[in-house]
Amino acid sequence: MYDVQKIRADFPILSREVNGKPLTYLDNGASAQKPQVVIDAVTQAYSMEYSNVHRGLHFLSNLATDKYESVRGKIATFLNASDESEIVLNSGTTEGINLVAYGWAMPRMEAGDEIILSVMEHHANIVPWHFLRERQGVVLKWVDVDAEGNLDPQAVLDTITPRTKLIAVTQCSNVLGTVVDVKAITNGAHAQGVPVLVDGSQGSVHMPVNVADIGCDFYAITGHKLYGPSGSGAIYIKSERMAEMRPFIGGGDMIREVSKDAVTYNDPPMKFEAGTPGIVQTIGFGVALDYLMDLGMQNVAAHEAMLRDYTVSRLNGLNWLHVQGTTHDKAAIFSFTLDGAAHAHDISTILDKKGVAVRAGHHCAGPLMDFLGVTATCRASFGLYNTKAEVDTLIDALELAHDLFA
Repeated sequence: MYDVQKIRADFPILSREVNGKPLTYLDNGASAQKPQVVIDAVTQAYSMEYSNVHRGLHFLSNLATDKYESVRGKIATFLNASDESEIVLNSGTTEGINLVAYGWAMPRMEAGDEIILSVMEHHANIVPWHFLRERQGVVLKWVDVDAEGNLDPQAVLDTITPRTKLIAVTQCSNVLGTVVDVKAITNGAHAQGVPVLVDGSQGSVHMPVNVADIGCDFYAITGHKLYGPSGSGAIYIKSERMAEMRPFIGGGDMIREVSKDAVTYNDPPMKFEAGTPGIVQTIGFGVALDYLMDLGMQNVAAHEAMLRDYTVSRLNGLNWLHVQGTTHDKAAIFSFTLDGAAHAHDISTILDKKGVAVRAGHHCAGPLMDFLGVTATCRASFGLYNTKAEVDTLIDALELAHDLFA
């Protein structure tokens, strides 16, 4: 049984007050809170177990290395990858996508080659491709969503031409909450010889992920959204794609031998992990994944689907509020604006006075804001510890904001 109150007790920050009100934390899309087991693991690693990894033969180095390297297998299990050697550890999705841009795409793309993106992409899945546009003349092709925020897989596939070299698409919009059928996109793209990168920053948080079933070539995740420390993350890369890649960052650990005249690289995935990594952050990330897998991502998804449906029912009663992205096939992520002159930042400030934490701004999704015809929205994004009572608190705070600006 999914006991949300018991789960909430695992997160110490949820017991605090903000502005004299109980904290209602609805900014999970930006970064999730951490359970005590993750906090304890980080404290233990720094206070009693810290050493550099891969380099030493002494007890602490071996201990840190074993704990650090064990996370690779946990991520492979979490994503249902066929082998942990397909997991590159890093600081998060942004680094993972840049690794693909520099290590895989840049060497094999030339002027006129195309990358297909959806209009919903986060800047982390846009800017690295702009680098290729600016520096190599690569063409970025955009696919819009419909009025409800759905992305039609066939519309993506219809954009493919003989010059298309990559499709890079989110599994779940951080603004609209739209869940994308990345499996259908991957199957259709592969039939035409086009690889697919999936930004799993939000998708991996809200639903079970099976990269073997999706079939994608690349799948990037970030630890701080998965209830782990910031500065942790990973990217799944199919072994055949990994074999095609050149290193992105040079330094220790990604080499076998270095001389004045030559360098011999390590085997993948170490070939793509240079320098001292985020040791403690990654260890904490592993503990966060243990926590999630113990809960069961199917159970998390069911709880959040309940919250989504309840939130929809409550928001539908506010005829002065405009929700961006009304498809039912979405995660519990809601972006909205209010009638009148109220700016998203003003709304967010009023909600904060009631202890409700939401995000306000463009959400690192400039092309989507342009498509929606807004400069900013408020976003309430739910997590595994949120409750129906917190939905009611959000609605009460929104009604206050409306009254103030009416």
